[in-house]
Amino acid sequence: MVFVFNPGTRIGPQALKNRMTTVLKGTRQIWSGDYQAGYGSSEERDGYWDFTDAIPVLFTTLDRLQASGPYAAVWWRCGHRQWETLPDALDNPTDHRAWQAREKVRRARHDEELAQQLELERERERAEEKERWATKPPELDAPKAAPCERCGRPITGGPYRQDDAEFAPPEDGRHCPTCRSDIGSAYPTLRQALFGNRQRGR
Repeated sequence: MVFVFNPGTRIGPQALKNRMTTVLKGTRQIWSGDYQAGYGSSEERDGYWDFTDAIPVLFTTLDRLQASGPYAAVWWRCGHRQWETLPDALDNPTDHRAWQAREKVRRARHDEELAQQLELERERERAEEKERWATKPPELDAPKAAPCERCGRPITGGPYRQDDAEFAPPEDGRHCPTCRSDIGSAYPTLRQALFGNRQRGR
């Protein structure tokens, strides 16, 4: 909706301004939008104006149109605060797009702060781990002894008979002292009698 005022020679600047103000107030429900609270990533209060059902109301004067033409900044839209070109006057700079742009900046700032916090936390954990390694050597598990091939008990350090531990044949890496004593006191087999007590390879 466009209002073109013709001040002529009988209307002064103040009278023209008063007429524009009267039209502006009388058409407020037509051109004003509805304020919507934006819900985004930030707790700060922010929102936008919804102009879906609004009708733009523009003012201009005949002398401005005659002097500069309709493509110049000769349009005053109700709700805006300056003379604008027609595309700018018909635009809604405070609508949902502006809120989305602000929300995008807020999200980027929030993500950056979160990344900085995570990096600080990782640096703190690395420093604590480094300090732990510097003050206390790591505890290594002692290697487990292989079990006896004959009875399954440990080859060394097991609960053996005292005589077995003292008088058993030398360690062969395969049998415990008790089994070595038993094997040493057993009658030789035909193979052992012919070829001796050579150990078989694993």
